[in-house]
Amino acid sequence: MDPALRTVVAGLGIMLETSVFVGLVVPGDSIALIAAVGVTSPAQFSWLVVALMAGSLAGESVGFALGRWFGPRLRGSRAGRRLGDRNWALAEHYLGERGGVAVFLSRFLPVLHSLVPLTAGMAGMRYRVFIVWTFAASLVWSLLVVSLGSGAAAGYERLAGTVKGAGLLFAAAAVAAAAALWALKRWFFARERRHMRSEEIEGGDAR
Repeated sequence: MDPALRTVVAGLGIMLETSVFVGLVVPGDSIALIAAVGVTSPAQFSWLVVALMAGSLAGESVGFALGRWFGPRLRGSRAGRRLGDRNWALAEHYLGERGGVAVFLSRFLPVLHSLVPLTAGMAGMRYRVFIVWTFAASLVWSLLVVSLGSGAAAGYERLAGTVKGAGLLFAAAAVAAAAALWALKRWFFARERRHMRSEEIEGGDAR
């Protein structure tokens, strides 16, 4: 795929991944890693980081705006009810406990990365505060994902002409990059779990 087209597609994919509800079914990490594997120059690296950041900021800003203006209605919609009261309560409690830090870390947490922007808008968080934390999270996440993907590709390029079975090594490296990202998200979730607990949420678990 043409590098420019690949970069645009990746940015649009992340915009959808960070949007309300859509992000629960769009594999944003996979889209970004696949795009990063095709990076062959510092310029492509930089542009992909910019595209991923732009997509993330756009998607999360849309979620924030929808939460500010239509939050309760969206929560009561069919799609909102499918998420379950527990996930909504989890996002609300976590945001209340951690504030802007929750906005930053939600970028690395499953489900919450789509719900926290909406919840922040519903809670009346100032957009300036929200976007500062979102910008920082998008920058860190984009650099991490592009570094993992392009690093795996660079390793393959070095080995392709000298090592038999380099293609298998590349596949293994790509899987390792995805596994590393998954492990990081699980670590963040385990670390933040104590901030997500409340009697209401624990009661939901018991049910």
